[in-house]
Amino acid sequence: MSEEEKLLKDAKKLPWEDRLLHKNWKVRNEANIDLASVCDSITDPKDSRLRDFGPLFKKTVTDSNAPVQEKALDALIAFLRAADADAARYAKEICDAIVSKCLTGRPKTVEKAQAAFMLWVELEAVDAFLDAMEKGIKNKVAKAVVPAVDVMFQALSDFGAKIVPPKRILKMLPELFDHQDQNVRASSKGLTLELCRWIGKDPVKSILFEKMRDTMKKELEAELVNVTGTAKPSRKIRSEQDKEPEQEAMSEVVGPVPTAESSTDAPPEIDEYELVDPVDILTPLEKSGFWDGVKATKWSERKDAVAELTKFASTKRIAPGDFTEVCRTLKKLITDVNIAVAVEAIQAIGNLASGLRLHFSGSSRFLLPVLLEKLKEKKPTLMESLTQTLQAMHRAGCLNLVDIVEDVRTATKNKVPLVRSLTLNWVTFCTETSNKAVVLKVHKDYVPIFMECLNDMTPEVRDAAFSALAAIAKLVGMRPLERSLEKLDDVRRKKLSEMIMGHEVGMSAVPVQTSGGSVPSLELQASEGAFVRKSAASMLTGKRPVQAAPVIKKGGSIKSGANKKSDGTGQLKSSKTIEAPEDVEPAEMGLEEIERRLGSLLQLEIISQLKSTIWKERLEAISLLKQQVEGLQELDQSVEILIRLLCALPGWSEKNVQVQQQVIEVITYIASTVTKFPKKCVVLCLLGISERVADIKTRAHAMKCLTTFCEAVGPGFIFERIYKIMKEHKNPKVLSEGIVWMVSAVEDFGVSHLKLKDLIDFCKETGLQSSAAATRNATIKLLGVVHKFVGPDIKGFLADVKPALLSALDTEYEKNPFEGASAVPKKTVRASESNLSVTVGGLDSLPREDISGKITPTLLKSLESPDWKVRLESIEAVTKILEEANKRIQPTGTVELFGALRGRLSDSNKNLVMATLTTIGSVATAMGPAVEKSSKGILSDVLKCLGDNKKHMRECTLNALDSWLGAVHLDKMVPCITLALTDTKLGAEGRKDLFDWLSKQLAGVSDFSDAVYLLKPACSAMTDKSSDVRKAAETCINEILRVSGQETIEKILKDMHGPALALVVERLKPYGAFQESFESAKVMSVGPTSKSSSRVGKSTSNGVMKHGNRTMPSRAIVTKGSKTESVTSVQDIAVQSHALFYVKDSNKEDRERMVVRRFKFEEPRLEQIQDLENDMMRYLREDLHRRLLSTDFKKQVEGLEMLQKALPSLAKEIIEVLDVLLRWFVLQFCKSNTTCLLKVLEFLPELFDTLKDEAYSLTESEAAIFLPCLIEKSGHNIEKVREKMRELTKQIVTICSASKSFPYILEGLRSKNNRTRIECVDLVGFIIDHHGAEISGQLKSLQIVASLTAERDGEIRKAALNTLALGYKILGEDIWRYVGKLTDAQKSMLDDRFKWKVREMEKKKEGRPGEARAALRRSVRENSSDVAEQSGEVSRSVSGPIYSSYRKNYGHSELQMDRQLVPQSLAGVNGPTDWNEALDIISFGSPEQSVEGMKVVCHELAQATSDPDGSAMDELVKDSDRLVSCLANKVAKTFDFSLTGASSRSCKYVLNTLMQTFQNKRLAHAVKESTLDSLITELLLWLLDERVPHMDDGSQLLKALNVLMLKILDNADRTSSFVVLINLLRPLDPSRWPSLASNESFASRNQKFSDLVVKCLIKLTKVLQSTIYEVDLDRILQSIHLYLQDLGMEEIRRRAGADDKPLRMVKTVLHELVKLRGAAIKGHLSMVPIDMKPQPIILAYIDLNLETLAAARMLTSSGPGGQTHWGDSVANNPSSGTHSADAQLKQELAAIFKKIGDKQTCTIGLYELYRITQLYPKVDIFSQLQNASEAFRTYIRDGLAQMEKNAAAGRTPASLPMPTPPPVALTISSPDFTPLSPVHTNALNDAKSLNVKSDPTNFNLPPSYSEDSRAINALTSSRGFTSENSLGDQRNERFITGVTSGTLDAIRERMRSMQLAAAAGNPDAGSRPLMSMNDSLNHGFSSQIPHASDRSGAENTVQSGVLPMDEKALSGLQARMERLKSGAIEHL
Repeated sequence: MSEEEKLLKDAKKLPWEDRLLHKNWKVRNEANIDLASVCDSITDPKDSRLRDFGPLFKKTVTDSNAPVQEKALDALIAFLRAADADAARYAKEICDAIVSKCLTGRPKTVEKAQAAFMLWVELEAVDAFLDAMEKGIKNKVAKAVVPAVDVMFQALSDFGAKIVPPKRILKMLPELFDHQDQNVRASSKGLTLELCRWIGKDPVKSILFEKMRDTMKKELEAELVNVTGTAKPSRKIRSEQDKEPEQEAMSEVVGPVPTAESSTDAPPEIDEYELVDPVDILTPLEKSGFWDGVKATKWSERKDAVAELTKFASTKRIAPGDFTEVCRTLKKLITDVNIAVAVEAIQAIGNLASGLRLHFSGSSRFLLPVLLEKLKEKKPTLMESLTQTLQAMHRAGCLNLVDIVEDVRTATKNKVPLVRSLTLNWVTFCTETSNKAVVLKVHKDYVPIFMECLNDMTPEVRDAAFSALAAIAKLVGMRPLERSLEKLDDVRRKKLSEMIMGHEVGMSAVPVQTSGGSVPSLELQASEGAFVRKSAASMLTGKRPVQAAPVIKKGGSIKSGANKKSDGTGQLKSSKTIEAPEDVEPAEMGLEEIERRLGSLLQLEIISQLKSTIWKERLEAISLLKQQVEGLQELDQSVEILIRLLCALPGWSEKNVQVQQQVIEVITYIASTVTKFPKKCVVLCLLGISERVADIKTRAHAMKCLTTFCEAVGPGFIFERIYKIMKEHKNPKVLSEGIVWMVSAVEDFGVSHLKLKDLIDFCKETGLQSSAAATRNATIKLLGVVHKFVGPDIKGFLADVKPALLSALDTEYEKNPFEGASAVPKKTVRASESNLSVTVGGLDSLPREDISGKITPTLLKSLESPDWKVRLESIEAVTKILEEANKRIQPTGTVELFGALRGRLSDSNKNLVMATLTTIGSVATAMGPAVEKSSKGILSDVLKCLGDNKKHMRECTLNALDSWLGAVHLDKMVPCITLALTDTKLGAEGRKDLFDWLSKQLAGVSDFSDAVYLLKPACSAMTDKSSDVRKAAETCINEILRVSGQETIEKILKDMHGPALALVVERLKPYGAFQESFESAKVMSVGPTSKSSSRVGKSTSNGVMKHGNRTMPSRAIVTKGSKTESVTSVQDIAVQSHALFYVKDSNKEDRERMVVRRFKFEEPRLEQIQDLENDMMRYLREDLHRRLLSTDFKKQVEGLEMLQKALPSLAKEIIEVLDVLLRWFVLQFCKSNTTCLLKVLEFLPELFDTLKDEAYSLTESEAAIFLPCLIEKSGHNIEKVREKMRELTKQIVTICSASKSFPYILEGLRSKNNRTRIECVDLVGFIIDHHGAEISGQLKSLQIVASLTAERDGEIRKAALNTLALGYKILGEDIWRYVGKLTDAQKSMLDDRFKWKVREMEKKKEGRPGEARAALRRSVRENSSDVAEQSGEVSRSVSGPIYSSYRKNYGHSELQMDRQLVPQSLAGVNGPTDWNEALDIISFGSPEQSVEGMKVVCHELAQATSDPDGSAMDELVKDSDRLVSCLANKVAKTFDFSLTGASSRSCKYVLNTLMQTFQNKRLAHAVKESTLDSLITELLLWLLDERVPHMDDGSQLLKALNVLMLKILDNADRTSSFVVLINLLRPLDPSRWPSLASNESFASRNQKFSDLVVKCLIKLTKVLQSTIYEVDLDRILQSIHLYLQDLGMEEIRRRAGADDKPLRMVKTVLHELVKLRGAAIKGHLSMVPIDMKPQPIILAYIDLNLETLAAARMLTSSGPGGQTHWGDSVANNPSSGTHSADAQLKQELAAIFKKIGDKQTCTIGLYELYRITQLYPKVDIFSQLQNASEAFRTYIRDGLAQMEKNAAAGRTPASLPMPTPPPVALTISSPDFTPLSPVHTNALNDAKSLNVKSDPTNFNLPPSYSEDSRAINALTSSRGFTSENSLGDQRNERFITGVTSGTLDAIRERMRSMQLAAAAGNPDAGSRPLMSMNDSLNHGFSSQIPHASDRSGAENTVQSGVLPMDEKALSGLQARMERLKSGAIEHL
């Protein structure tokens, strides 16, 4: 024995572990072999040895020796076959070991490793297997990855998705798609396809496709075509295998038992939802800005926010969370006004339902009522999204039929039919998709609801109820419905039974297939069965056929009894998919083979006789054969072999006719008898039969045979095959006779089974081209028969045929007219429908061409070309494309074409529009019914073309409508036509044409229920101005009533009221359709018939009672009248008990928001009249609104009488619906019936008296509704009506405020009606006389009255002169300020009239013109006297009417407007009586109370402004600061009050009062800096407050805030403005902010605030060049210094790096000041401590600016430019100090001389020069003028002398006369002068600088913001010094004393010593009052500086006063010395 054998023998004694891990490989090899044999011998899975073996394999399978490893795998396989599921405990370690070592080995090793894996799966160790696979696919060696993928593929393929969870595999696949190895990619594709077989294509696509590259997607898409259906497992896990023997044993004893196979027949239902991981969407939703977005005011922002949610929710599975708030928000958005937002919200709900499923059920129930209510919307997009969402909610299980009963019950009672029908449709869907148990549980609740809906008035609702009942019957059977069905009438019961039977037939006709034919039977792979390795890549095309199980319902299990919804078409498809395509090409088969297969079927003698050469024997044989075939029982199995025999013996070459006939008869018998005749048999016979057709002897038999073939396999197949035979056959008879047979076939079977394109092409190319006449004639007959079925459209395909043939064809067409649906085929096809391509017969069976390729971007672009010729060519190109496609096109790609054609309908070139209309008609004809969806509503644009005044255009439009009607049914066009008929732009001719067209179309139909929708617009047209339209509408109404059903008309009658109802009732009589209903009403009629007959007997003014042109017989009219009246009276009695007005649901505010506020009157449009009718029906009782809307004026009068009676008792209700009534009054004013109009004018004064008693004033909207019409119609041609209107207008002016009605009267002055203008001129006179004070701010409008004095009409001139004379009486000479520019003739007329007025006043002892007004002003200013005293005294001293009108206005009328808001206790009944009381009310009253105070203030301001020279202004200036302070404090209170939901009235008043104040420069200048600071801060904060836009009139408030801010910047003291704004650049104290409305931080708010302040500073800085002498540079520089010092250098550097806006702005201001003043700026540092250490930061910046500007040559170079040390430059370098001072002086003088050279500033320059001579007497001025001309030097010398005289007389530049006239005289031409900024002269332009829209404000408060041109003269009054502590308030009270010291350095030294002295001696210097100064010096120093104003339409005028000059324009050093002397400056 060799050593090796010994070793092996010894090793066998070792334990297993030692043997298997022995160092000798042979020992290990033997051990593995022995282990395998031991395992094979074990039969008991519980054998203890197996437990010992298990742990050994994890090491053995990793053996380094390949043969040993292979044997180890064999042992493992044997172990796994012997073991049971307990072995799974070792699976993880062993699988990991196999993956790490075995998959890269030899092919055999890999195969065995895979077999081991499969056994692990069999032992249910799937998790361990898949864990190992996850590691395996990550192997870096591609060779190891492929087996891992393959084994997963095989496991899934064999065991199925129930055992191998697809979810794990789906997670692994994405990383394999991008693997670098192509084999891995191929395997992963195969595994993906296998997944598709198990879980369906859609889940795999949705989960995996998005993770693939496009190329792989395309490849897989192509492969997926071959994968059909689902698969079944072919292998079972061990535990299931063990159960099978038991079942077999039981079946032997008991009988058949359902096996495991039958129970697992159906593939498991795999829900895609379970395959994906849940995704959290709440967190990203929070971050996306969703919550802010949904609250946005812009619809697009709301839509984007919801779209974000929709996107997040579109994930397959959403992680559960708290979606309560999201659902609340979505519930609001469902009812959003914007349809796009609502659609998006509904889609989001659907996505949430699909993603959350059961977790969304609570929210679904919460949202369901709103969703069902929303079904009333008719927008297709909205309906579609609602339907999808509701279905998704049920599919996802969020809702079931039990949950929704109550919601459905409520929805089916909804008043909108659409809600009812769609709800029922949804319930039908829910029923069909629910299981039987649920429906059984709830059917008792639902059936009564459905039964009730069967009686609904709307057909759609009834149909939906039928469907719902049928759905329930389908699931639970007829029994539950039987009792309910008894209640129905026979017709409905029959219809319902038919529907239910139809469902049941549909169910039974389609067998439910539970097993597929191609699924292999389950094979148990027993231990001896060999492992068959499968590759995943074999799934791909060409490698392995993919077997698939049939799909019954996607992803759904099959249930016995077919409980699931079984759709016929769906079943058809499924059965089709499992049948392999039939093999139609027969294989070759020899005669021997045929004989062998025939076997004993036929006698051998027959076959031998058929071979005989003697024809008689053959004939005898064929006869015997025929008998035998007829006697065969199972003919189906032998069809093919018999046919093959006949084709071979006697064969088609048989010469004997009798034999041939017999052969054909046998074939015909077989084809007609068998259940399925194979197509290959047809192919075998077809050539021979075709040849037999050509022979006259066999023709009849052959044709019959072909027809039988058609019945067996369908004519489509036969035709397709026979075309080729006939084309290629040499015998022309085959072709001609074949076509003859085709004629009979088409007659028999129709064209539904044929491919018409191929048939027509065959006829054109072969039949009609034949040289044989017989063939051509047969072809013509064939086309004629086809014409019978498809109609004249076939002609389009034969347009290119020769003319002779065309005429022959036309003749044939006439013989075979188009029968359409009535052309029923005589014979039917026996073959299963699934094997035939059945198309709908008739028109749409003709082929349509896809033209999308021809509609190129170039063509579409050309249609938009600017060149009309190109556009025309493009339109013609479209027509050509249609012709090429035989005018039969598919809708693909035509959407863009319609979009481009729509653009051409509005083309400026009318010829192109007509061409477009023709083309659109052609496209519609060519496309057929599909045009409706593709056209994107182009029909409405086509209809607009009827509005053209050219007849040719309208004809083209009507032709296009005809074409459209040919393509789609009229009911699809009705909505667009209805809209077009109500479009005012259509014009009378267009409406007439459209009504005529409709009448023509309706005349051609007998029943058309949708016509009822046209009834309302047609009835509206009966009141049209045009008689042609009325006539056409009448004809159309007759047609509508004829074709509409009785039920439909009855229903619509209920919704019709007023004139429409009367018209329809009138038209109904000729048809007698409603005779019964009206007869029954007649029986119930109450009241005297005589009255009713007399009332109706007369024809009304609009001829309603006339029928056509015939007047009806009187008897007929009486009867008719009594009937109508009786209906009315019955209805009246029914509603008498109701309230006259339904104000509960009235929302007046909403209605008023819809009112467009115009001063000019426009006739009510049709839609406005319809809206009015709707509102009246809603808010007025039925009998009242029916009378008021009647076309009979007498009825209207009755209605007014009812209102008159109700007026005293129902005043509150009338006020609530006053806007509706006023709109009706407007309508009556526009009508021509005088009786009704007089009644209205009788009622209106009573109405307004009632309103007066109720202390109610017309709102702005009500005034805008009524006053324009009243004013326009006040010039009525009947004098009586005019008088009543005049009195009514005066009453309204008296009751409401004159200021409110005045703009409407002014608009009346522009009327085209002369009488109206005369009335309005008189009204203006009335208002001036009685309400002059109220319109004091609007007196400029007298210009319009004055312009009427130039009119030709003498009456107008006279009225205008009278009114102006009245104005003269009130205003005196002031009236000339308001009449504008007049011609000399006009002035002369006015002069004469004014003189006459003076004489008249003297006669009546009324005093002088204007005296009363002056007395009135004085009385108002007497603040101390109380109301009673004032009234008594003043009324005695002034004329009666004037005073009373003033008190009435300000004490009563204005207050009356808001009496309900102002408490009576405050300030007495008449409101505040004087200025002080008004200010107290503003300060301490509530926001609403303070309005009364502000009215008085506004009045006082207006009075003072109109008389700037009076003492009133001086008094107001003193109180200006107090007033602004009160108002500034009030701003926050009023805005906070309005934010609580109150009206914004108080906000408007406070802003208006501030505007009034700041429009006056004197008042604005008197406001102190601290007050200004408070006000500006408040205004800017409210400008930024995001709550303001949401307030009442929020946008107007924002505009007003902007305009006010700009006015403050323009008119307030500029120094204060600069100082305040620079201070506000610092961060604002958080307490100043209003409460934070959002999560915005204070930092970001401060940033916004600073940006706004910067914008204000930019505005001030822009105009600094022209306002430099208005500002105190010292104060500004001080504020800049303090700002910079507060920041410090470190912070400045940091901010400079961050580009800080506030710091950059301060630097900009400083730069601008340095640029404008040059080196002289250093003289204005009196308030900056220039000697402090370290030096102030501002000095460095000034130096830097000086250097930069000097370098840029933007200022004169001077000494200090390079000087860096500011302190003791004189001590260190005396010469430099002197040089610096001299340079400064020279620079100062140069600037002064420049001013003197300018004509506008010469006086100021001379005054400055005079002051310099006083300050520096030693300086020689004239030495500087050596180069000047002598004339200039003389001018200066004279000027200085004049200045000296003026100084001696105590006059300042503002009051001086000019020394000598400058080159152009400074004069002024008009006292009415407006101070405007030279740069920004318009408040609206200024608004742009704050980035806010600059629309004019329309508050209509007295007087408006937009009034800019107030009469303000230059103010020269002195202002006393105040003893305020604030340094800023003393800035204007300084004056300059003479300084005689020589240089500026000396002044600086003196200043320093004085400063030290002041600091030492006056510790409280800052708080001491200033000493009294000489007033005479202050006259010119007011900062009120009016500038030249460039007035529009007038000459450029310049203010006669000159720019004042104060000490600011000189060096600031002297001013500082004065401050130091007086101790007014604190030591810094």
